[in-house]
Amino acid sequence: MDSTDLSGVAAGESGRHLDQLSALESESIHIFREVTAERERPVLLFSGGKDSVVMLHLASKAFWPAPIPFPVLHVDTGHNFPEVLQFRDETVARLGLRLEVASVQAWIDDGRLSERPDGTRNPLQTAPLLEAIEQGRFDAVYGGARRDEEKARAKERVVSLRDEWDPRNQRPELWNLYNTRHRAGEHVRVFPLSNWTELDIWRYIARENIELPSLYYAHEREVFERDGMLLSVGEVSQPRDGEQVITKQVRYRTVGDMSCTGAVESDAVDVAAVLDEVAATRITERGATRADDRITEAAMEDRKKEGYF
Repeated sequence: MDSTDLSGVAAGESGRHLDQLSALESESIHIFREVTAERERPVLLFSGGKDSVVMLHLASKAFWPAPIPFPVLHVDTGHNFPEVLQFRDETVARLGLRLEVASVQAWIDDGRLSERPDGTRNPLQTAPLLEAIEQGRFDAVYGGARRDEEKARAKERVVSLRDEWDPRNQRPELWNLYNTRHRAGEHVRVFPLSNWTELDIWRYIARENIELPSLYYAHEREVFERDGMLLSVGEVSQPRDGEQVITKQVRYRTVGDMSCTGAVESDAVDVAAVLDEVAATRITERGATRADDRITEAAMEDRKKEGYF
């Protein structure tokens, strides 16, 4: 599936239209520059997942040769894949960024949050996220959400005013003009990848030779099946009675918690093979592999109302 035609978003001095991928890149860079110029304390959500990696790459290009002029924020649930946390830390060190971490475990330890009966922590991220935004006095928060991922995210504008989520109160965005104004105590969420699809992301990763955590490519892993998904065996993800542990060649289309993110069987060991795989799929990565989006039919919509992305 390809994105809406954005070839008219940007053109070179000669008037030559950019190709689809370059137009998406140009639009995202424009969003970073416009919002960062208008707001005082932006921050970028960076988990080490593919969308946040691409978003960080675009931010680097937007402000090159200067460094990225804002910190990155990660809501660490304590159930993250070790490979992804290692990649996060290496990337932050390489780019010389300031990393802010909001810890779900810290909230559980001091009693402000309680473990869920199903053991997953992704739905517990909202309160630590909102506290980190408030304490950091961040007035613009860049997120890697895409409209093709999930129907609740399809309603979102590029710049979304957040005091509370109501899709009927979304501001109009005409001619690539973005309104970032807000009252004291409010902030805006900003989605530079809004018009990208999963296929666009992977095409861009291939074109720009962007490094990702290794679990995005096929590898052998011990897994067990639950609710139609292959979950990884780990400290926070253990099989229940009757769930058999098997070794399969798998990869991850999206990276959430180990306790709620499923792998897919795959032979795609490099970017070219992943591109072929993604081009043939008809199910979004969240719909196929995220248990936290299956809690109810409106799971993502409900979490957005609470303050989640």
